[in-house]
Amino acid sequence: MTQGIFITFEGPDGAGKTTVLQELLPRLTALGKQVTTTREPGGVAIAEDIRSVILNPQNTAMDDKTELLLYIAARRQHLKERILPALESGQLLLVDRFIDSSVAYQGFGRGLDIEAIEWLNQYATDGLKPDLTLYFDIDVEEGLARIARNADRDIDRLDMEALDMHERVRAGYLALLDKESERIVKIDASKTLEEVVEAAFTAICDRFFK
Repeated sequence: MTQGIFITFEGPDGAGKTTVLQELLPRLTALGKQVTTTREPGGVAIAEDIRSVILNPQNTAMDDKTELLLYIAARRQHLKERILPALESGQLLLVDRFIDSSVAYQGFGRGLDIEAIEWLNQYATDGLKPDLTLYFDIDVEEGLARIARNADRDIDRLDMEALDMHERVRAGYLALLDKESERIVKIDASKTLEEVVEAAFTAICDRFFK
């Protein structure tokens, strides 16, 4: 039985969720919480190795199902090595992407069978779901423009996808929001960083720290 609080950060490319997660860290720590942050794919050595294969821009021949299965394998290792130990020790765990990304990107984006993806997620995580998911929503073209303006950001294989792929991913996230509105909270990521951070902080406090 997990004792900690499990919060995931989701959104299309360029939504700024990773930056917001880092900005929230000192604010949540100031509440007296023991906070752990990690990411998918990655977070532990084996999963980081898998991440490098998935996101390598040279791997253009990768089959869509291969991509999905690599994400699922990385998720399982990350769960066992990082997520479960953090939750079992009572920490506040912030994870940059989790199960919803596979549904949005490989399901809606790639057109793979969503029921199969949900089964694989269930299998890999033993049914674990986040206590709260913050979905950072932004117009696709604006998100990609942000990436283009960020000289410090490496362009990965998914960034290189056509606009319609990214549009389908966003549609997938919005479908998940409709389906699981109790778990997923929508944050308007088009606002200033300060406003987005404040909205995310408020959503977390309203759910767990009233």
